[in-house]
Amino acid sequence: MQRLFIPLLLVLALLLPLLAQASGMEYYIGVLTRILIFAMVAASLNFILGYGGMVSFGHAVFFGLGAYVTAIASFHGVTSAWLIWLLAALVTALVGLVIGVIALRTRAVYFIMITMALAQLFYYFFVGFRYYGGDDGLQVTARPLLGFGLDMSGDNAFYWVVLAWLAASFILLQRLLASRFGLALNAIRQNERRAQAIGYPALRYKLAAFVIAAVIAGIAGSLIGMSNLFASPKLLHWSQSGILLVMVALGGVGYFYGGLLGAAAFLLLEEVLSTHFEYWQIYVGLILLLVVMVAPRGVSSLVSIGKTLKQGEQHGA
Repeated sequence: MQRLFIPLLLVLALLLPLLAQASGMEYYIGVLTRILIFAMVAASLNFILGYGGMVSFGHAVFFGLGAYVTAIASFHGVTSAWLIWLLAALVTALVGLVIGVIALRTRAVYFIMITMALAQLFYYFFVGFRYYGGDDGLQVTARPLLGFGLDMSGDNAFYWVVLAWLAASFILLQRLLASRFGLALNAIRQNERRAQAIGYPALRYKLAAFVIAAVIAGIAGSLIGMSNLFASPKLLHWSQSGILLVMVALGGVGYFYGGLLGAAAFLLLEEVLSTHFEYWQIYVGLILLLVVMVAPRGVSSLVSIGKTLKQGEQHGA
């Protein structure tokens, strides 16, 4: 049954836009698309945080850069979605490499501070860059073309494109974590000195993971730019990085689907509470406090807690 769970979930995810349309709730297709995009970027953060031990407070810079690549490409008349995704991947890989080389030479709170500071440099760069909209942001004229006779201008088609990207990202991360690379990364997180002593070049492994996470976040940023038809400097702000960290913590740091669950839980809470309360963040904070008290390792840990309780009952019987 467990083997069928993921395929069934994927089939349900594919059918959700059609179900929303049939029930007259087309608005929620946009909400679901947003959840999938944020799940991608949260999963990429969880990859370096949960498996690499890198607490980056500047991860949003890659998300925002991806959105700006889309908007700037649109501004200059580029209409190919594939070219835009390639550009977003290259730009975020390069920036990830530069930030990683600088930040990964520090540890603990210094790593947090330097990632945040470098991300803020990009934020203020785009705020002051009036040619590309400055503080007002930059619009995307239209969703780019997918080619091959496929059209993603409609909400349903775009949702399926985002779902495909999310599935591809999860497959990539799963393969990486199951490989020698993933095992080495985990060993470095647990004890970096010991990993280095047995011959693992810790800095190279962490830098590679940092760049991979940056590229996934950049693609997700490109998708949010296409979804909103807009790129704003706020996407690069440190507070956006804070929200991403909250999503990962809520879902479960180091749990494979922690980013997905955290993004879904956070955005659904935001969606429901913001329609009823002006200061909905207060209630989100209270719910987060409750989650921390009940499941300190995030929502994903509830599954393992449930299994432990069940095993305890069986032994007791």
